[in-house]
Formats: sequence, C-alpha cells, structure tokens
Amino acid sequence: MVNLTIDGKSVTAEEGTYILQVAQANNIDIPTLCYHPALEPFGACRLCTVEITSRGRKRLVTSCNYPVEEGLEVSTNSEAVIKGRRMILELLLARCPNVPLIQELAKSYGIKKPRFKLEDDNCILCGLCARICEERMGVSAISFSGRGLERKIDTPFHIHSEICQGCGACAFVCPTGAIKLEDITDKKPRPIFSEFNVGLSPRSAIYVPFPQAVPKVPVIDREACIHFLTGNCRTCENFCQAGAINYDQEDEIIEADVDAIILASGFDLYDPSVLEEYGYGKIKNVITAMQYERMISASGPTEGQLQRPSDGKTPKKLAFIQCVGSRDTHYKLYCSSVCCMHATKEAILANEHYPDLKAFIFYTDMRAVGKRFQEYVARAEQEYKVTYIRSRPSKITENPDNGNPIVWYEETTARTRTSMEVDMVVLCQAMIPSGSIKDISDMLHLSLNDYQFVNIPDRLFHPVDTEIPGIFACGFCQAPQDIPDSVVQASAAAARAAEFLSRKD
Repeated sequence: MVNLTIDGKSVTAEEGTYILQVAQANNIDIPTLCYHPALEPFGACRLCTVEITSRGRKRLVTSCNYPVEEGLEVSTNSEAVIKGRRMILELLLARCPNVPLIQELAKSYGIKKPRFKLEDDNCILCGLCARICEERMGVSAISFSGRGLERKIDTPFHIHSEICQGCGACAFVCPTGAIKLEDITDKKPRPIFSEFNVGLSPRSAIYVPFPQAVPKVPVIDREACIHFLTGNCRTCENFCQAGAINYDQEDEIIEADVDAIILASGFDLYDPSVLEEYGYGKIKNVITAMQYERMISASGPTEGQLQRPSDGKTPKKLAFIQCVGSRDTHYKLYCSSVCCMHATKEAILANEHYPDLKAFIFYTDMRAVGKRFQEYVARAEQEYKVTYIRSRPSKITENPDNGNPIVWYEETTARTRTSMEVDMVVLCQAMIPSGSIKDISDMLHLSLNDYQFVNIPDRLFHPVDTEIPGIFACGFCQAPQDIPDSVVQASAAAARAAEFLSRKD
C-alpha cells in the first residue's frame, strides 16, 4: 500500500493501481471518455489529465494510466488542468457538436460554443470499440483505418464483417453512440428475455433469477454468456470486487439420507398460443394474465404503468378472458381454481391506476368460493366499473387500423352473438402441474391421476399423505388451489413430517 494526496485529501491505495481508479474509489470526480474498467487504460481522450507533484517536480499526466506512488501529490482541478480540459472539450465539441454527453461536459466547464469550425461527426476516435472487440472478444471485427484527417473506425474492406459475432460490446462501450451494430454486421443480436418478467423485458447473461430468490445470488446463463460460447470476454471478472466469478464451477448432485420428504413442486402456465383462435403471439395487444401481473406491478418492467405492447399507450378498455385452456375437452378438463378472483383483482387494480379505464371479464362460471369472495366480486362491479359477461369468446381478431383486438363472443344469458373492440386482451390461461412432476413421481414411485396431479389416497383424513409413508405433498402439485390453501397445506405437511419423524425416533 502507498500513501498519496489527492486535492489535499490523504488517501491510501494499493500499489500498481492508477490515479483515476483511486480517485473514483474516494468519490473524487475526474472526467473521462476513453476509460473502461474491462480494458487497459489508454489515455486517448486526455480529459482525465491531472497535475502531479513528484520529487518536487510538477507536470500534467493522464490519470487513467499513471500508477500511484508513495508521497505523490495530485491536483484534479488546478488552473493548468482546467485550462487543458477546456481546450480538449472545445475541440471535441467542434468535432461532435450534436453528442449530448460532450455537450453536457462542455457546459459544465462553461463552454457554450467552440471557437473552431464545426464538423458533423459523433466519433471521438477513443478506440474503446476496437479494443474491446480485439482484447476481450478476440475477433477484431472493427479497427482503425486511414491516417491523419482520414483516420476512422471501420470494418475490413468497408463491408459488413463476417467474423463479427453480434455481441454488441462495441456499441455498449462507445461513449458517444457512434457505433451502430447494423453498420458492422448483418447479424441481429437476440435479446435474452427475462423469465421472471414473462418476456416483457430483457435481462443480462448474469442475473438474479427473481427478487426473492433464495439464495439471492447472481447466476451465469451459460447458453448466453460470450465466455462459455467462445472462450473469450471474461469482462465480469473485472467488475466483481468480491472475486466471486468462477467460470469453472460445475453443477453437482448432493446426496442426503432423509427420513421424510415434502413435495411442493408448484405449477406451470399453459401455453395459450396453442389456442390459435385467440391470437396470442400474433396479435400484439393480446397478453397473458402473468404478463399483465408483471406490468401492473410497481417492481415490474413498466414500473406499474399499464402499456399496450404495440404502441405503449395506456388502454382505456380492457378485456379478461377466463378458462383459456381449462374446462375444455380439447385441453384441460379441470378448473384452475384461482382465475376468477385473480382477474377480478387485476381489473380492480387497473381501475385504481386509471379511474377512466373500463374492464370486462368474460367468464364461464363464477367460481368465487372463498371467504367473502362473492362480496369482492360485487364490490368490483359496483365501485370499480368491472363488467362481468357470461360467455366463452370464440375468437379474437385485430383491427388493422389501430391494432385493437376484437373479441367475438356469444353472451349466453341473452343468447346473442356480438363483438367488442377493446384496447387490450388479457388471457387467464390454465394452470398445470409443474413439468418436473413426472420425473419426480417416477423417482419417488408416486402415482399421478389423469390430470398429472399427485395422487392422495385419503383426502378426508390424511389430505397431505401420499401412497408412500414419509412422503407428503402440498400445494398445486396435488390439486388446483390458491395461495391461502397452499399455505394451509404447507403447514399441515410440515406438521405431518414432524409427527412422522417423532414416531420414527
């Protein structure tokens, strides 16, 4: 460790680190456009210039690539430093007058208009794009070409690069937005969609699966990580201060001897694209109930704002269609139990967010069987403008002029066929046992019923006991149910496991 002074403040830093890194660690601002932690410092933009005093001698150096030393005195805002930065910013602003980042930096130093002839460019030739492509991605799809005034960033032979892997790293590190991937390659990057947000927002290759994950530890998606695909990159190692990145870690199977097992495998959602008449995946403004749930949530991708996928507008007329894929001889025969109340809750939330919004719920039969559930439905009708229509819509088409879905249905109570144009449709699809239940049941020698739920021989006296002593099942793996019922069953399963273990002892 070495001791130095930055702007009169005594700091301690590890030998071999650079002035800019130490300043940033101590919340001392030094502007820079060409520095990136994943790359070796280059000192190209020279905005990070500082004045140092070493061995009684003052001079200007670029802080991004000047290592700290014992007794070094650094001034980040001396008169000479400010004068030099102003000149650099004037030159950059003259070259790239329409780049917001440079405009803001120039304004912070009191520069409104440069004294030099204005050009129409947005590349400052910092080289970040070319360096990350070569040093990290090992590709060199782009590089510098030409000399002097003709110097620029380009692809070999000025054509779309065949070796570019479309990772987008060059565009990501470009400080001015000069790099456009479509200028470099014909390949189109494929976004990785968030599973937790049901495909409504992208995620990175390193991510936390969901906010309440246990343990709450980021994981690497091996199928999307550039390192696992090509053997290059390893950029995340530079950013992880805890040194937790381990590319060599492998999945491992842990064997444990246990005396009781509680099976709580949960559920999956039925894919509504199978029902082609509803247009899911083809009509943009037809979404699923889970997508709606994430959209209306304050922690969701739209921060609680209800937006149509086609144009981002707030819908004024909303339709919920129940029993999509359930209570149907062609798909799932059973009722999913929670959809009626879920749709009612979501319709109420929509009206609370947007008082002018009108919601219509198309239902087969109203299954409001819980405590005060029917009162909740009545309240939705009376206070929140929710209209219940007893019908099973036959199809959904799209108005080509505005993208509005058109719901075609027969109102069973009035026995009339009609249609309704709405701004957005929410499909409340069937809930089905988890896809893993078949493998688990085979492993544990458990039988499943016709609907792939775990068989419970005696539901009246032993509602969580399976056919195998010591194996208990709770939640959706044994029957469609809502959260309160699942919690009750979980408590019962835990109690039965404790009872079983105490008898065993």
